[in-house]
Amino acid sequence: MKVFRIVVAVAAFAAFTILAQTQTRPAATPTTVAIIDSSAFSDEKAGIARVMAAMQQIEIKFTPLRNELRGMRDRLTTMRSDIQKKRQVQDASMTAKQTEDADRLELDIKRKAEDAQASYQKESLAVLDPLQKDIGTALTAYAQSKGITLLIDANRVPIVYAASQLDITKDFIADYNRTHPAGAAAPAAAPARPTRP
Repeated sequence: MKVFRIVVAVAAFAAFTILAQTQTRPAATPTTVAIIDSSAFSDEKAGIARVMAAMQQIEIKFTPLRNELRGMRDRLTTMRSDIQKKRQVQDASMTAKQTEDADRLELDIKRKAEDAQASYQKESLAVLDPLQKDIGTALTAYAQSKGITLLIDANRVPIVYAASQLDITKDFIADYNRTHPAGAAAPAAAPARPTRP
């Protein structure tokens, strides 16, 4: 009987100790997970209006250069076709000169296209980088306001399965478009650094 009382007392003491420890430890905060697909930000119909406006601005700026390159390629195609057609009936020196002119034009097209690509990338970065930072700030604020503790971008992390209610993409885009209308001033781009000659 005495042994039984000691065992009961030890068990009661252990239970009290466990209870006391669980009450003094802070409770773990439950994790609220959400998923967003940032590739939807540039969707023409359902994306972020500021992103679409910025991309359209870039496209308009580079349309003349794109048209010029298309015209040069068309001219090169015509030159190569004429060379093929006339090769058998004209002097070899004339064909050689035409081939040389076509090769020179092809090289000009290649250089102009490379320069255009570099300019396009530079312009895209200058226009879209501040906007991307603004969207990131808004996304953080949105997640915090909704109590989201973990946000995963499906555009960057492969997701095997997620319940549809975890996807906040449409809701965030609607919220961002409402609070950051396309007509409002977009975030200012950082001043360009001087380039070396």
